[in-house]
Amino acid sequence: MDSLTQMVLGAAVGEVVLGKKAGNRAMLVGAIAGTIPDLDILAYFVTDEMSALAFHRGLSHSIFFAVVAPFLFGRLTARFYEKGIYKKNIFKTSAFAFWLITFTIVTFQFNKIIAPPEGGINWDVIKYFVMAGLVSALGLWWFYFKTKPLETKISWKEWAWLYFWAIFTHPLLDSCTSYGTQLFQPFSDYRVALNNISVVDPIYTTPFLICVIIAGMFTRNSSKRRIVNWVGIGISCAYLLFTGYNKLRIDKIFEKSLAEQGIQYNRFRAAPTIFNNILWQGTAEGDTAFYYGEYSFFDAEPKILEFMEYPKNHDLLSKYEGNRDVEILKWFSDNYYWIEEKPNGVLQFNDLRTISNSGRGTERTSVFSFTIEEIEGKIIVKASDDDNKPTKEALDLFFKRMRGIASN
Repeated sequence: MDSLTQMVLGAAVGEVVLGKKAGNRAMLVGAIAGTIPDLDILAYFVTDEMSALAFHRGLSHSIFFAVVAPFLFGRLTARFYEKGIYKKNIFKTSAFAFWLITFTIVTFQFNKIIAPPEGGINWDVIKYFVMAGLVSALGLWWFYFKTKPLETKISWKEWAWLYFWAIFTHPLLDSCTSYGTQLFQPFSDYRVALNNISVVDPIYTTPFLICVIIAGMFTRNSSKRRIVNWVGIGISCAYLLFTGYNKLRIDKIFEKSLAEQGIQYNRFRAAPTIFNNILWQGTAEGDTAFYYGEYSFFDAEPKILEFMEYPKNHDLLSKYEGNRDVEILKWFSDNYYWIEEKPNGVLQFNDLRTISNSGRGTERTSVFSFTIEEIEGKIIVKASDDDNKPTKEALDLFFKRMRGIASN
């Protein structure tokens, strides 16, 4: 899930664990702890693209990390408060600046996914991140700089317990998305992906965020504070259960539609499209091709009217067999990919888990695609520069399709 959602979840968990004893400080530490696993995204700045791709949602998102890391973070946090470092304005300013920088990095990293074809910034989407950042920054500034520090004795074990739950719930929620989370690292690189909720879902996040903000306005001993916080947790859990039910229902619709159209397949997956749980996309794997279809709750009939066929062309990768970067792409996509050969001989690797409307009628393109070519004996794998990013027209068609209206 997106960083804002994980911060909200971490803050709510922090309140449950230590809210009565630490007040908003528990929410703040919980929010920070909830974002720790996603700091692995910084790997994109210190290593190559494919290594960072494999590293993300890896060890820092594992059960092992959730069990071991809290011992260190718990002791550091207890020491931090015992020494009174948190009272110094220079630290407050530095911490606040670090949070803003981290939020900005994550926001612009996400922009790579939704940037327009010509590059630059997709302000239609980024503006919501900016607004969320300003609201959370204002809240942090008010409670962190303007509120008198709470004097209370909290042991390192209590802080460790908060860190455990804030970090542990992070990968559990990520596992509900379609990208997969390596819960069992360092013992296995298997990616758990339940495919029942989008990586960004405002319906999940917004009510949760509102409840956390309201809860933070009450004093730490107020029963209303705990009630409002639990209401937020309850709403989020209820929505997750709802998406799980949707997933089961959608799977049956796809299976039935595939059977009715006589499509033979070995396996299939269905997942919600970005920002919602209304429009779903499904991909079935046959022997030589993949079959892609869409279904909206507002469709006239509970079935997929047409499946688009994508020839696998996996044989085109035979000359790159065993190449580290190519193998990472295969693993990352869970082998849901098709290969397109460009006129210049360059191969394009298209991840079929992330299909979007191209803005050109019924045509669909992969959000995550990579080019593979050999230059002077060296195999180069990098993110595609092709025009596969959503345009304004594509977004309009996307919302039209969500309402149950087929693209023409």
